[in-house]
Amino acid sequence: MSDILVIGGGIIGLLTARELVQAGAEVTLVEMGDTGREASWAGGGILSPLYPWRYAESVTALAAWSQQKYPGLCLELHDATGIDPELTRNGMLILDTEERDQAQAWAGTRGLHLELPDAEAIRTIEPELGLHPHQAIWLPDLGQVRNPRLTKALKRSLEQRARLREQEEVIDLLTKDGRVTGARTRKGILAADKVIVCTGAWTARLLEQLGPQPEILPIRGQMILFYGKPGQIQRIVLYRDRYVIPRRDGRVLFGSTVETAGFDKATSAEVKEQLYRAAIELFPLLKRTPIEDHWAGLRPGSPSGIPYIGAYPGVEGLFFNAGHFRNGLVTGPASARLAADLVLGRPPVVPPAPYALDARR
Repeated sequence: MSDILVIGGGIIGLLTARELVQAGAEVTLVEMGDTGREASWAGGGILSPLYPWRYAESVTALAAWSQQKYPGLCLELHDATGIDPELTRNGMLILDTEERDQAQAWAGTRGLHLELPDAEAIRTIEPELGLHPHQAIWLPDLGQVRNPRLTKALKRSLEQRARLREQEEVIDLLTKDGRVTGARTRKGILAADKVIVCTGAWTARLLEQLGPQPEILPIRGQMILFYGKPGQIQRIVLYRDRYVIPRRDGRVLFGSTVETAGFDKATSAEVKEQLYRAAIELFPLLKRTPIEDHWAGLRPGSPSGIPYIGAYPGVEGLFFNAGHFRNGLVTGPASARLAADLVLGRPPVVPPAPYALDARR
């Protein structure tokens, strides 16, 4: 029997399994598809909530703790696996300035470095920018991680320390006398003393058999990828809820849409054209840059973007860590630590009450 079963092999499930393994637990991780290939792969990897001052303190607490841990995490993974997650601190330039006073106040209370550059300074920060705003919000200490490489590194780091079962969908959670006993998959039964559900957009569907469900819905996001040259675009740029993310090798991600389409991950030519037009408005040089790829992913949308982390009420040994919406990467390390703390009975890294299923949203 496995001590702990983690259901879901995205960034949240991988980080949660890693925390438990590091604490000495025997862990099995089961994933319905390929590990790390859903929302964790499809996102952009910005290590900050977009417009971070808009979020509840409970989201900010997870993000702040995780941001401090990412340098060490990426170094450990690189050393252990040879895969570089490409943690890059290249700053985030926000061209929407209507909330600059709110942004300044938010940064000031947290001791974060925030600047309000003028037009000349903006051109210095990002010379290739096609727009010429008079002012912007500049957060120079923020950065990104190359999320596909991060999930690959996490998977490799766990392969010798946990049981990884891919292409195995969980269809039922098993309980007896008020406690969880494991899960049933299409390949058989996985027995466990404790179960943690980390299934992102699919979480409510898996838990519906038990009663109360977290308010998690799939929210589709489409992105395009340009095959650029290194150094052409230097900064993460955010404008009108769309973002540009330059990778070290020159590739440039542009996204993303927010669509309610159920579990449909189809892309559309219309959205691709919309994204392209918005991208070249920000960076005209992208007109001369080929589009390499276009894809969609399903974010686990939740009220106010506050994830559900904690024990499932009425079923002993059953826990969840899901519903991070657009912030799974940036809040992942703290979410995983908190989930592991609650499962193992350790003092929680952050106060857990805001993430409980019965917490007011």
